[in-house]
Formats: sequence, C-alpha cells, structure tokens
Amino acid sequence: MKPASFKYIAASSLDQALSLKAEYGDEARFLAGGQSLIPAMNFRLARPDVLIDLNRLPELAGIDQSKGQTIRVGAMTRYRALERDQAFLKSCPLFADALPHIAHPQIRNRGTIGGNLSHADPASELPAIATAMQARMTIRSSKSEREIDASEFFAGLLTTSLEAEEMLTEIAFPAPRPRSGSCFMEVARRRGDFALAGVAAIVTLDDQGKCAGVRLALCGVGDTPVDASDSAASLIGQACSEAAIEVVAASVQSAIDPPGNVHASADYQRHIAGVLTRRALAAAHERVAHA
Repeated sequence: MKPASFKYIAASSLDQALSLKAEYGDEARFLAGGQSLIPAMNFRLARPDVLIDLNRLPELAGIDQSKGQTIRVGAMTRYRALERDQAFLKSCPLFADALPHIAHPQIRNRGTIGGNLSHADPASELPAIATAMQARMTIRSSKSEREIDASEFFAGLLTTSLEAEEMLTEIAFPAPRPRSGSCFMEVARRRGDFALAGVAAIVTLDDQGKCAGVRLALCGVGDTPVDASDSAASLIGQACSEAAIEVVAASVQSAIDPPGNVHASADYQRHIAGVLTRRALAAAHERVAHA
C-alpha cells in the first residue's frame, strides 16, 4: 500500500519545526528516521496531513558527556551512532546489550532514539532501558520547555504524554553509580523481531558485596514499559544469591499482566519474564562482582 496524500515540509531550524507543529497540531507528524512512521503510513494506520522533516537539524543529534554525571543524547541521534560511540556504551552499558536486538543494521542506520521513544511501542527495547535508567526527557514546544521522568513519558499503548504541539528533543541518562552492573536480555521469535518479553536490570553493590540498589524494567509484557523495581526491592541489603533472585522473579511474574498475542500466550510471556528476570539480575550481579 501507499500512504494517503500529505504535505511535506523540511524544517530548516528547530524553531521552525516547533512553529509548524504549533500551527498544524495533531494533523502534523515529525519525520525522524521514519522506521516506524512510514510503514504505519503505508498501511494507512497513520494519516498525517503534514510531515515535518527533522533531518536537516543537526542540533537535535549528538551525545554529550561533558556535564558530569549525566549523559545527554539528542533525539535525532541514530542507533548506529550510539553503537559506534564506545565512550557512550561504557557509560550506558545497557545499550551495548540492547542495540543489537533492534531490528537489523539497515534500520539502525536510519532509526533514531527520539523517534523510538516517541513511538512508545511497549515491545521496544529503549523505553524499558529509559525506564530502568530513570532517564529524563526534555520536551519542547514553540512556547515552553519542560523535563519529565521516563516513567511519566509513556502513557499507554503507542501513546506518550507529549501534547499536540510538543517534541521530544533530548534524553538525559544518569551515569551508573559506582559498583554497578547491568544487563539487558530478551526473547523474540527471530533476531530483530519484536520482543515477546525483555528485561533491563541494574544492580549496585555495597562494600560488603550486598545489594545496595536495584532497577528492573520489562518490555513486551504491558501497554507501557513495566517498572518492576518495587518487585526487585527485596534484594536490597542481601547477597544476590540464586534464592534471593528467585524471589524477585516470582514477584515479577505475579505483578505483571501480559496481554498475550498471536506469537505468545500471556502465560508464556509471564514465564519468559520470570526466566529473563533471573538471568538478567544474575548477569548484572556477575558483571559488577567480578569487575
């Protein structure tokens, strides 16, 4: 199929892009990498009257690690740029695990972090990582700027808290705490397919080797990324033993409500989520304990 007719405007500045969005509102969509939007338009699942192309705005791309304990990533930064930036991957090792799972190299050459997060697919890896890392989202309109937590950004299935005239312009990731290890794992039918379930885990140890902090987020098992950190809180103050991790996995399985789909029943997704929780927490602990 081909998309419905639309007006195309290549923005020459961020201010122009935001002014156009203020003018057209919900009738306009921003075009970043186009890896989610264009297929949706071809199937007539999305029918914007106006496309505002952001690809001539270099100020929206790039990785900035100059601001102390925060890594700031422009919304138009492509997956491939993240994959190739070794300093970024060292600071945000969850991305090193997750990026190879995102589609295929051709897609990663074009797709952008901001487009992915704004699409808000609950089976996607990056919303879960942003949730686990407690990322902060910078949102702009022609009249204002605000910053919100990732947990506030994802509002529902393929839905964010962005207003009609707003754009996600930057994502800020806190640098890992000392003595922290992380791991991302997922199960999909084939490499590059959407995750049936995925888990992002971050474990921080104290000087005695016990858990001092833990973050846990899942993809593919709800309408939004699922923050399961409360289910993992029982680890804090304990050694990350197999038994302690098993308690967390059981708690996660009880807490989630997977939707099920044509490829996996809800029960199977719940089972996978438990298995991946055990493996990801154990791997995150192993990485910091033997660093």
